[in-house]
Amino acid sequence: MAENDPKDDLHRYLQQAREVMLWKLEGLSEYDMRRPMTPTGTNLLGLVKHLIGCELGYFGATFGRPFGRELPWLSDAEPNADMWARADESSAEIVALYRQAWAHADATIGALALDAVGHIPGREPVTLHRVLVHMIAETQRHAGHADIVRELVDGAAGMRPGTGNLPDADKQWWADYRERLERVARESLP
Repeated sequence: MAENDPKDDLHRYLQQAREVMLWKLEGLSEYDMRRPMTPTGTNLLGLVKHLIGCELGYFGATFGRPFGRELPWLSDAEPNADMWARADESSAEIVALYRQAWAHADATIGALALDAVGHIPGREPVTLHRVLVHMIAETQRHAGHADIVRELVDGAAGMRPGTGNLPDADKQWWADYRERLERVARESLP
């Protein structure tokens, strides 16, 4: 088996996670993309918006490669301004900006070696390798959130397009399965 380039491997895993984030938006209305589905307001479009800032910060400013466009929610004094989309920010605009952030990040990844050193204000210097690993973890973490939020929105579930990674079962099987788990949970009560 041929050994892959470590930077290419890391980049591929990051790209797969990015694509999952956008896949979770497919087929939804503007409303459903923005619906706060948890007590803390987690919503699909907000997760994507948040990742824009992460990509631009970690792969841009950290390595002296600014994006060249001010994003108001990154300097906004309002807490969580990056975790939801305003009514005047369309999903198409957010998705396009996410893709632009990918391209900007990909240029950094392509131009620098894994041991290239960047600087995050107030922290120790960091290598591109560390930033790639961090962004894979960050994006996958939010992809997990997106899995759950999307299932809450319309019942759609799965790991990535074409790979559900779930048992192939009909709605009745899932309803019975869920009821069984609920019954077991209740039986565990003292």
